Amino acid sequence: MILRTGQRVVFIGDSITDCGRRDAAAPYGSGYVSLVRALVTARFPGLELEWVNRGVSGDTVRHLAARWEDDAVAQHPDWLSVMIGINDIWRGYGDRPDEAVPIDEYERTLRGLLRRAVDATGCRLVLADPYLIEPDRAEPQRADTDRYAAVVDGLAKEFDAVHVPTQAAFDRVLAVSPATRWADDRVHPFLAGHAVLAEAFLTALDATVTA
Repeated sequence: MILRTGQRVVFIGDSITDCGRRDAAAPYGSGYVSLVRALVTARFPGLELEWVNRGVSGDTVRHLAARWEDDAVAQHPDWLSVMIGINDIWRGYGDRPDEAVPIDEYERTLRGLLRRAVDATGCRLVLADPYLIEPDRAEPQRADTDRYAAVVDGLAKEFDAVHVPTQAAFDRVLAVSPATRWADDRVHPFLAGHAVLAEAFLTALDATVTA
């Protein structure tokens, strides 16, 4: 387990991270953040950790940049977990193509945000891939998602971050089950899909075994 007692763990991202944390499921949301928090607490009851959810539904890296100082840097994280990119891609396949973020802008913006957070707070990073719950890797949106995930993988290496391969986690379950078991729109998971994400995070944090 790489988290240490007394540390502050901040999650930031889009609706997958938000998951009602500003509404009925405050303050952690009803998704993977809440599951990671609950399972780490249960498996490592001696740890005293502070958990913060700063996900906002609909966000792209552009939105993240606009609130980064308040919702990332000013939170003074010891660990900052970032999962962003789904909307950056998805918007290009819907009725809001002007809100899609090209991959070069995505990489440039995300790199700058991560550098700002590390330089200002000294935090360690957890970087999670964008994903699409779609088994056909040749499908256009899935192919784009894989390209953006490769950017995250590269940034994880660049920043010596913990990398959470969320697409690979879904690919494992999609090998033996239909996409409709995990989400009805290929993006927003049912609870079982959030459990797939949570397990990927726990594995990356070396928190999969009982203390």
